[in-house]
Amino acid sequence: VQLVESGGGLVQTGGSLRLSCKASGLRFGVHAIGWFRQAPGKRREEVACISNGDGTVYYADSVKGRFAIHSDIAAKTAYLQMNRLNPEETAVYYCAAAVLCSIRSMTYSDDTINWGEGTLVTVSS
Repeated sequence: VQLVESGGGLVQTGGSLRLSCKASGLRFGVHAIGWFRQAPGKRREEVACISNGDGTVYYADSVKGRFAIHSDIAAKTAYLQMNRLNPEETAVYYCAAAVLCSIRSMTYSDDTINWGEGTLVTVSS
């Protein structure tokens, strides 16, 4: 399984970015894809997930109304549209496959999850 993130970069406060997560080596259409982020010196936190099998999506409270996740099954790519970004959201953003995604939560097992290398998002003030 390989996951490759792209789309990170530098953006001003209030700006937008769209991250991509290209997957290979897995049955993309039946797996759930999650986005996480980790800021310097902080623990990793969940951002959003999408269950490609049934379209269920989940968002962390901190991003609801500003971020949108969707997938292109044919392209085996998941996207995270991020709007109205603020400096506190500067972090490395990771996508992961084989999370468990429900309306209320995203969970995963360390034994089965697959991580991408991450893409850096920097929000300037």
